[in-house]
Amino acid sequence: MNRPILRTALLLAIIVLLDSCSSTPTIENSGQQSTQRPSVGQTTSPRYPSHSLSGVFHKPAALEPAVEFWRKTYAKWRRSEVAFHDDRYLDVVYEVMVLPGNVGDSLTSAQKQMVSQRREYWKAQLTFLESKVRFNQKLSANDRQMIAKLQNNGRSLNSVLVGAADRLRSQRGTRERFVKGLEISRNYDRQFRKIFHDAGLPEDLAYLPHVESSFQPGAKSSAGAVGMWQFTKGAAKTFMPGGDSIDQRLDPVASTIGAARYLRYAYNKLGDWPTAITSYNHGIGGMKRAQNQVGRDFVRIVDTYNGSSFGFASRNYYAQFLAAREIASNPVPYLQ
Repeated sequence: MNRPILRTALLLAIIVLLDSCSSTPTIENSGQQSTQRPSVGQTTSPRYPSHSLSGVFHKPAALEPAVEFWRKTYAKWRRSEVAFHDDRYLDVVYEVMVLPGNVGDSLTSAQKQMVSQRREYWKAQLTFLESKVRFNQKLSANDRQMIAKLQNNGRSLNSVLVGAADRLRSQRGTRERFVKGLEISRNYDRQFRKIFHDAGLPEDLAYLPHVESSFQPGAKSSAGAVGMWQFTKGAAKTFMPGGDSIDQRLDPVASTIGAARYLRYAYNKLGDWPTAITSYNHGIGGMKRAQNQVGRDFVRIVDTYNGSSFGFASRNYYAQFLAAREIASNPVPYLQ
């Protein structure tokens, strides 16, 4: 037989054999709550289908206020600063409070009390403002400032003032933590990008640990998620090399391989990156229910989906990723 033909036949046989030995995850409710990592010391990526998935991370105009809010959280507001804002309309920031004295990674009891008292102050102000507007009472300068914020971007006052007190939320700045994450990420960026590239995925998914853990390899959450990519044990068994033979969630490389497996699976199930990335927080099953209930328009999902566990974190997860990606890909304009 002609040698080139023989070599081609052998290569095709090897590909078929490798493909037949591969396994496909079947868990529908996977996500941050069910994602896991490969074994310690794993340095080789698993084989994936040859086709690549779209690398375009769309940013609808309607998401820009949320993205800007997270840009400020990551790059402008320091850990001593606390923003009091509307949890639905993130361009509505009533005040950025600066905590006095030395402020560490964790707040002291006294500092927490100060934040709580200021939150109650703004809640009372919004409750009183709603009553004033309803009964057509005289408005103060502070009242008019709050109304101007609520009416920003052409919103109707009646549609946003009702319930504004209940939507009040506080967000502490994370500039110091994000800068530290940038420093740590330099040690992993090239390797992480290669893993996603080899998996046929957009390389910029390597920025996602800025949202998950600020690239802290030993990060642990109250929900039991562990490591830089915040995998739970359940998800690690499905998506990490080595399965349940050893817990590799603290291994940055192994867990990145697991994240690549998960994100490819999520994209194939959900069909677009905004929804697939959000599923890392809310689960594939949860995002599938959102699509079934309100359609595939991601902005509509964020605005109208009322799933019981689809709260502030899930609604904002993709916007956080977009903000982190923008800053990490070009830090100087944001952090100078």
